[in-house]
Amino acid sequence: MATVSPTRRPCHKVVIAAVTPWGTLIGVTDDPLLVWVDQDLCTGDGLCVQYAPEVFEFDVDGLAYVKSGTGELMLSPGSRTDVPAHLRLDVIDAAKECPGDCIHVVRTTDNVAVAGPAAA
Repeated sequence: MATVSPTRRPCHKVVIAAVTPWGTLIGVTDDPLLVWVDQDLCTGDGLCVQYAPEVFEFDVDGLAYVKSGTGELMLSPGSRTDVPAHLRLDVIDAAKECPGDCIHVVRTTDNVAVAGPAAA
């Protein structure tokens, strides 16, 4: 599991930094995040559901989908949901570990990819 360490920037935003088991540093600001699953690439492996069951769930088709803030399964292709602040690292880890590379995580403010296939 990732190690979490809060630090301060001159603008006084809290930055959450984590180190993956492979020694890679991940930095995530307190910016709100959105997540969605590309079902065309989903392998149904289930890592995402293990990492963040409050955000991901399987449907009867065996593929993962995101859930709304109220827990409703969002079945429309490309449906995005907010990532709860306390689950940011879990959702990012799910995207990084996904064997189908189908989980997309972006910052809400500017739509920049934080994790997933479009992340730098």
